[in-house]
Amino acid sequence: MAKLSPETLRERSDHILDAAGRCFARAGFHRTTMQDICREAEVSPGALYIYFNSKESLIAGICERERAEFASRFAEMPVGADFMGALAALGRQFLEDPLHRRLLCVEVGIEATRNPKVGEIQKSVEGFIRGSFHDLFTKLKTEGRIAPVFDIDTVVEAFMTIADGMLWRRAVDENFKADVVLPPLLEAVAALLRPVAHEAKS
Repeated sequence: MAKLSPETLRERSDHILDAAGRCFARAGFHRTTMQDICREAEVSPGALYIYFNSKESLIAGICERERAEFASRFAEMPVGADFMGALAALGRQFLEDPLHRRLLCVEVGIEATRNPKVGEIQKSVEGFIRGSFHDLFTKLKTEGRIAPVFDIDTVVEAFMTIADGMLWRRAVDENFKADVVLPPLLEAVAALLRPVAHEAKS
């Protein structure tokens, strides 16, 4: 048998993860079986188990892709003078995710509360995201670009709560209007960060 290229292996893995994500979002973690995922991905059980040996390993793969995608979007965020605008743009990107991806985030979050393996997976990804914003806000404070009343740990926790609430509402409320809700939420974030205005030098 010819050896598959890394690109082909990645494409097949991604195809299976996409199928698993749709199944988990549609039926939930517990009701979804490995056979369901095989049918959705149109692969044999043997082909599936080459890449993933359990539903938890599929969740790990999905979450790692989400972490990598966040890392890429975060790294590309232009944190210049208008860093609030950059945060708004980042938020809009995630709000535009397809419905099944938003539902999948909710499903993983719920499963993490009762499945220790999934809990550890989610904790790792969430820790990466929290650390990314902690580093950013620390940098902005050190540079004198924000002057938060609260310590950075508290600011990050409040910021994450706002972001999680927004994404949750987007997932469960079919009438959610991001363009209406995002401006007041950004005002809340600005109140947390307290951006410092700098006069342009002549």
